[in-house]
Amino acid sequence: MSQATSDRNGGLSLWHAVGRNNKTRPTFEGEIDADLAIVGGGFSGLSTALHAAEKGLSVVVLEAEIVAWGATGRNAGFVVPNFAKRDPDDIIAELGPERGERLVDFAAGSADLVFDLIRRHGIECDAQQSGWIQPAHSAAAFEKVKSRSRQWSDRGRPAVVLDKQAVRYLTGADGYFGGWMDESGGVLNPVEYARGLADAAENAGARVFERSPVTSIDRTGDGWVLATRSGKVRAGKVVVATNAYGGALNPQLSRTYFPLKVFQIATEPLPVSLRARLLPGNQCVSDTRRNLFTFRFDAANRLISGGMHIFGAGADDRVPQTIHRRLAEHLDLQDLPSPAYSWSGLAAVEPDFLPHLVDLGPGMIAGFACNGRGIAMTSGMGKVLADWAAGADANELAIPFAPPAPIPFHGLLRHAPNALLPWSMLRDRLDERSAH
Repeated sequence: MSQATSDRNGGLSLWHAVGRNNKTRPTFEGEIDADLAIVGGGFSGLSTALHAAEKGLSVVVLEAEIVAWGATGRNAGFVVPNFAKRDPDDIIAELGPERGERLVDFAAGSADLVFDLIRRHGIECDAQQSGWIQPAHSAAAFEKVKSRSRQWSDRGRPAVVLDKQAVRYLTGADGYFGGWMDESGGVLNPVEYARGLADAAENAGARVFERSPVTSIDRTGDGWVLATRSGKVRAGKVVVATNAYGGALNPQLSRTYFPLKVFQIATEPLPVSLRARLLPGNQCVSDTRRNLFTFRFDAANRLISGGMHIFGAGADDRVPQTIHRRLAEHLDLQDLPSPAYSWSGLAAVEPDFLPHLVDLGPGMIAGFACNGRGIAMTSGMGKVLADWAAGADANELAIPFAPPAPIPFHGLLRHAPNALLPWSMLRDRLDERSAH
């Protein structure tokens, strides 16, 4: 991997390397009172801080490392306003008309919310609301995505079915049976977006602290005390927004999701001759394979793709090279430039692939809205959590609210998504063979 940078030993991603907004924030010291304390400086924590501060609440954000250090800074920068594995009709059937429609409406508007925040606060993050495309790798998958597109378009969303010729034209990739596109999706630089959210939250009155890990959260009177190595925050309400990175703070909470390790690579910039036929509209793509194939370009025409890994030694070197070979094969790029960056991060995956708000006691909530849809869902979740912080009934929010529900046999099953990857890859191959 020529001159590639990786995230081993705590390094960061492409987005950190090319970021322009490099403002540093102080470490928390002393004691302070606030209406709302937020643990975690990623999309969900910063969106909550911004929306809560705009409502007039006093807000403190405590980030253990730096803004956008965790999953927020380690994804591919896709803005996707739907659910990874679920469709509107079955969500409404499961949750009921009232709760189901609230959740579906929440997801439907999540990308629009992201791009509106960017415009409203002048966040420079190479954002383009150019659309998200999901090509179908088999005939059966195409039937499913046609139904998915119809369900969203019936709700007034800009969802369109694509035949195989349209997929080939829009993506530059052959071999798909068709697909669909949500035109409200898009791409951005996630680190610059998060830093812009932090700036906007501070402009609204929130206080954001870096390198301030929370060591304990204790109930006191009618509020909470959050301790760090050098201070204490007293707050009436608390939002835990650590996603898959907060296990040590609340071991029970860490048993409610599967931590999924995902790798990403970015190539050297593609020459014009190769770039011209791929994603001329600059959408982002994630297909229907169980072993998901994704790709997009950044502002410098680096080609970005990601994937999971099969357990084994040397993953930090082995997996990026595997992703690079897959990228060259699927996009028919014989001269694909070498990876210039590789990195990985942890996503929190819920068993039902839906967002959740977890009741951690009077006035304390943890939020999980990722499931592979981090940017749009977590930004939207921040607005929902700000409503709760300002007094809304948690049971009336758009995202389901319930006590912690630890996954049975979590110790054995926690690595299931990565461990089952070989089986997923085999099923993908069987799908493709049966289709031909």
